[in-house]
Amino acid sequence: MVDESYVGRTLPPSPPYQVGRERIREFATAVGERSPLCHDVEAARAAGYPDLVAPPSFPVVFTMPRIELFLRDPGFGWRFEGTVHGDQKIEFQRPIHAGDELVTVVRVDGLRTRAGTHMLTLHCAVSTIDGEPVCATEALLLSQEDAG
Repeated sequence: MVDESYVGRTLPPSPPYQVGRERIREFATAVGERSPLCHDVEAARAAGYPDLVAPPSFPVVFTMPRIELFLRDPGFGWRFEGTVHGDQKIEFQRPIHAGDELVTVVRVDGLRTRAGTHMLTLHCAVSTIDGEPVCATEALLLSQEDAG
């Protein structure tokens, strides 16, 4: 049984995630992003950035493991197997760059059940270790109710 008392809770901050150049390059290649800003440090600096710029979907690299850790918490009661990612939104305050050290704070924004399917909305606030807001994500996750 999913514990509805989690709605409104903010989970403890993640350990800092160090954004590396090679992670940006590898992720950009994997998603087909060819922009030189994601691959060439000199091109990124010439465009006014301090280092390589991560593709817009890059936050999934460090937010989804944090979300999974929460979903696998037996106290929450989520059935992780069969979880489906229903929707994702990302709003940036600034681009993510190589060299950033980012912290993610997950908040449980909503939980409802309809026709045997749990629909969970999670918000992730991402900031630098100095507290500068970088981006915010919102994910809608779906899972079937436990039959037992």
